[in-house]
Amino acid sequence: MSSYQKELEKYRDIDEDEILRGLSPEELEQLDCELQEMDPENMLLPAGLRQRDQTKKSPTGPLDREALLQYLEQQALEVKERDDLVPFTGEKKGVVQPDKYKPVPDEPPNPTDIEEILARARGNDKELEEVNLNNIQDIPVSTLTELCEAMKTNTYIRSLSLVATRSGDPIANAVADMLRENRSLQSLNIESNFISSTGLMAVLKAVRENATLTELRVDNQRQWPGDAVEMEMAAVLEQCPSIVRFSHHFTQQGPRARAAQAVTRNNELRRQQKKR
Repeated sequence: MSSYQKELEKYRDIDEDEILRGLSPEELEQLDCELQEMDPENMLLPAGLRQRDQTKKSPTGPLDREALLQYLEQQALEVKERDDLVPFTGEKKGVVQPDKYKPVPDEPPNPTDIEEILARARGNDKELEEVNLNNIQDIPVSTLTELCEAMKTNTYIRSLSLVATRSGDPIANAVADMLRENRSLQSLNIESNFISSTGLMAVLKAVRENATLTELRVDNQRQWPGDAVEMEMAAVLEQCPSIVRFSHHFTQQGPRARAAQAVTRNNELRRQQKKR
């Protein structure tokens, strides 16, 4: 016989009643509590099964639901209400008012006289360094084409902005032809127009042949240019060290990362050249 079996044999002949008779009333009550312990954290069980009955009073009679409800209502009416810590004075509390909407006024119309700008560009006016035609939406295509033609030989205009002028591919092609010959323009902004992927490709290819342009903005065209054009944009930035500012919301992670690295590299090269 094993030692474990021998240990069990010791308790086989124990008289449980004799053990209980030797316990005090307090010890018997404690034992009863331990034997009746249930599962108080099991919310799936009714309350009567989650803990033992601790009621000492004997029942006064059968349950009368209506009588119990009447008793509770009477008790609620007889109990005196608690005084407020802060007495009510009738004063209304302040109501938080939302911020008033401040309408943003529309931008004033662009007062630029396109015919005057065209004449000054043709005459290579040294005082004309910036051409801003933003938001002028009724400029004839022929007029913008003539402006790009005049800028091929202009040596003073540093910035050209054609934002929201309803420009399409014909203007993009004219801009591309201008970039191949112009050697003074530093900033070009053609955002928010109707230029397709074909027009953007024409501009990007021309940028490769221009060494003076430092800023190029082509974002927010009417239609998404596509993966091929986004890759071309990244390639242009990698092959054109002069471009240090570029705006386009890339939809693909690959060209976005390449473009960011190229612009960072171009800016670093520009800083090194200035130190020299």
